[in-house]
Amino acid sequence: MPERTLAIIKPDAVAAGVVGEIIAQIQQAGFRIRAMKLVRLSAEQAGAFYAVHRERPFYAELVRFMSSGPVVPMVLEKDNAVADFRALIGATDPAEAAEGTIRKRFGRSKGENAIHGSDSPENARVEIAFFFAESELVG
Repeated sequence: MPERTLAIIKPDAVAAGVVGEIIAQIQQAGFRIRAMKLVRLSAEQAGAFYAVHRERPFYAELVRFMSSGPVVPMVLEKDNAVADFRALIGATDPAEAAEGTIRKRFGRSKGENAIHGSDSPENARVEIAFFFAESELVG
């Protein structure tokens, strides 16, 4: 049965003009896009989205970065979507990511790593609902 996951093309990748290349790589990997939009998060929205990291030392920097420019959240669907997407995007630190992964190709640093992907099916459902109403999901 198909599973859904949330992807967010981050401000660094949007600013670099590589959104199309990232989407092409996602689609070539067999993911179907069920929803997508271009948005700019306020600091409050970014803080709420990443609230799970509130106590971590990088939280303030992450919120600042994610609200620094437009992002492209997407709902992706595929069998085993969460695990397959995590493999496609690669390690958080682009220097440690496998060749050909999205973060290896487009990430600049551990903090500016081009893309977010849900880390579990449960978190995917919460994250998808943060950005999209059920009526916005196609298919």
